[in-house]
Amino acid sequence: MVGEAKLIKNRVTKPVSRDDLFHFIKSAISNEQQQTDPFYVLDLGAIRSLVETWFDNLPVVQPFYAVKCNPNPAFLKEMAALGTGFDCASLPEIETILSLGVSPDRIVFANTCKPESHIKYAAKVGVNLTTFDSNCELEKIKKWHPKCALLIRIKVPETSGATFKFGSKFGALPEEIVPLLKAAQEAKLQVVGVSFHIGSRAINFHAFEDAIGAAKATFDTAAQLGLPKMHILDIGGGFTSGPKFTDAASAVKVALQKYFPDELADGNLKIIAEPGRFFANSPFTLTTSVIGKRERAEVKEYWISDGISGSMNFLKYDHDEVICTPLIMKNPTCKELKTWSSTVFGPTCDAADTVLKGFELPELDVNDWLVFHNMGAYTSSRGNDFNGFKTSAIPTIAYEN
Repeated sequence: MVGEAKLIKNRVTKPVSRDDLFHFIKSAISNEQQQTDPFYVLDLGAIRSLVETWFDNLPVVQPFYAVKCNPNPAFLKEMAALGTGFDCASLPEIETILSLGVSPDRIVFANTCKPESHIKYAAKVGVNLTTFDSNCELEKIKKWHPKCALLIRIKVPETSGATFKFGSKFGALPEEIVPLLKAAQEAKLQVVGVSFHIGSRAINFHAFEDAIGAAKATFDTAAQLGLPKMHILDIGGGFTSGPKFTDAASAVKVALQKYFPDELADGNLKIIAEPGRFFANSPFTLTTSVIGKRERAEVKEYWISDGISGSMNFLKYDHDEVICTPLIMKNPTCKELKTWSSTVFGPTCDAADTVLKGFELPELDVNDWLVFHNMGAYTSSRGNDFNGFKTSAIPTIAYEN
C-alpha cells in the first residue's frame, strides 16, 4: 500500500561550506560571459544530510515530500533516489513523480478535494492512497476510484502557533467524523487510516500530542463502528530543519508512544509524514545580479534581477528572515568594506516589488551580485512571470562535493 522509504548511504551527505559555495557561484558567473540572469544553486549534499537527519530522528516515520513546496526536477530526482515518498496534490504532480520512475505506491494523493479527472488518472496509474474530509469526495471516489484506500483527514486543535493554519479549509470536524466513516462504510470504501496537519511553520510541538491523540480517538471510533482495523497514520507537515526539528521529532515520538504503544511494538502501524519546507528550504541558494542603482538621502538603492513577483513572492505573506550576502566581483570576500543602509528592489514595474529595506550592504555596482540563502521553500513554485520576468525560466545548477 505505502512504499518503504529508506536512506541510501552511498554518496556525500555533507552540505557545502559557505566558502566553497561562493567559489562555485563565482566560477559559474565567470564561465558564462556577461551572465546577469538569476540562477539557483542546488546543494545535493545538503539534501542527503537532511534525509539522513530525518531518519536518525524519526526512524519509524516515512517522509512523503510535499511536491508543491518545490517541484524542481533535479531536487525531486535526488529525493527519489534517496528513497522518499511523495505527497502529490494534483494530476500534474503525480505525472512528474511517475516520470522519475517512482512506483505509484510511493505516492499519497494528499488533497481532500480533487477534480474528477485527477481521480480518474490516479486510478489509471495505480495511485491508490488518498485523503478525504467530505461526503462529496467520497461520492467522487466511489464513482471513479472505488478501490482506492482512504485516509480521513481530521481537523486537529490549532495549538501549534503555526504561521499558516489549515483548519478553516481542511479536515473533518469532530462531529463530522462518525457520519463520514459511516458513509464510507455504506459505500464499501476502505478507510485505512487518519491524516492531519498541525500547520506550516509550527513553533509549539506539543501540538503533535493533541493531534495524535485526536487521531487515536478516530482509530477507536472506526473500530467501534465495525470498520476494518486502520493501519496508517499520516502526521502531515509543519517541520523545519535545525533545532526545531529535533524538538518536533521528540514530541512526535512521545505522542506515538503515549497513544499507539501496542501498534509501535507489533509493527502494525505505518506512520508517514508530508514534510516540504524541511527538505526543500536550505539546499537552494538564489543568486541575483545588480541591474541598476541610485542614491537618495544617504540610502543606497539597488535593482536586482529577481524579486517579489518572482522567487521572493513568499515575502508577501511569510515574513521570513532574509539571509543575503553580497558578492562583489572585484572583491568577492567583501571584507573590511564600509556598509550603507540600502534598499533592494526587484526588476518589475510593481511598486511593491521591494525585497529589502534598511539592509546594510557595501556599495555595489551593476553586475555585482546578491546571494540569497535558504531559498527553496515556496519560492520558485510560487513565483510568476509578471512583466515578462519569468520565474519559471530561472535555471538551477546542481552542486556536489
